[in-house]
Amino acid sequence: MSEFNAPRRGSMAFYPRVRTKKETPTIHAHGTEPGPLNFLCYKAGMIQIAGKNVHKASPTFNQEVVLPATVLECPPLKIFGVRAYEKDEIGENVLSDVIAENVDKFLSEKITNFKKPSQKPKKESKQATKDDSYTLDDFQKEMADITRFTLLVETQAAKIGFKKKPDLTEIWLGGTKEQQFAYAKEKLGKEVSIEEVFKEGQFLDVKGVTKGHGFRGPVKRFNIRSLRPKNKRMNVVGSIGPWHPHTVMFTVGRPGQMGYQSRTEFNKRLMKISDDLVAINPKSGFANYGNIKNKYAIIVGSLPGPAKRCLALRKSTRPEQKVGALLDTVKTIIKN
Repeated sequence: MSEFNAPRRGSMAFYPRVRTKKETPTIHAHGTEPGPLNFLCYKAGMIQIAGKNVHKASPTFNQEVVLPATVLECPPLKIFGVRAYEKDEIGENVLSDVIAENVDKFLSEKITNFKKPSQKPKKESKQATKDDSYTLDDFQKEMADITRFTLLVETQAAKIGFKKKPDLTEIWLGGTKEQQFAYAKEKLGKEVSIEEVFKEGQFLDVKGVTKGHGFRGPVKRFNIRSLRPKNKRMNVVGSIGPWHPHTVMFTVGRPGQMGYQSRTEFNKRLMKISDDLVAINPKSGFANYGNIKNKYAIIVGSLPGPAKRCLALRKSTRPEQKVGALLDTVKTIIKN
């Protein structure tokens, strides 16, 4: 018989296991191609997709297979500002922001100290005051000191229906800083769709906050083995540490917060971007979400978070790992 093997439980990559500070994910992206590199969507639910497997190393090569997939509703993002970064002693520092004039009315509810540019004429004063607000022309004059540009965007959650306040994030731009400035100047105050950022068949990284389970014990939290029924307490760790030295190591499974933590899934394949609502919406709608009303994306596999959770997408930063079945196209969508 083989010897008993009991490896440690739980990954050390996620300590400390505490609640995330904010629910809207912030993701960093890098790329050389001009244009936006990341996007925000909302998780609707899961379906099944069928198609022909084109992965030659798979046992089911050239056969029709069925894979689980996640549906994300992706209304266009509205660009309400441009942010410039300058070089600092340690890294980078925000130089200033330029805000668009046509700002959405729900943005002031999200940002309490947000003020729109006043339309009233300024009173003339004898003492000249310095205006600290930047414009796009000022950015162009200080191009030598600026390292990069990003877009300040808001999600149009009101188009989905389950909330009105938008989620805010920064959209990273690829290319040189001159190309970034030209794109930001053209898009300020306008919308950007998911088709302008990603293409079908690409591999993406998805970041989101997982489903929260509250305070849980070590059996549920770390999948430790329960003690025998003869013991006074079953769902506890048998020994949490030695007497000499008397200490409890941080590697010992202890009760605490489970879930509602920020996690990133790498190399998730984007199979389809469409606005055909009849083909995707079940008769009774997605559970805890309802019907999709805007453009949507289908990604193979599961993604973190429950329904209605905001997820951040970016172009993959790791080499593509073609493991398992790979579909050429989505032939059939199997709705639950």
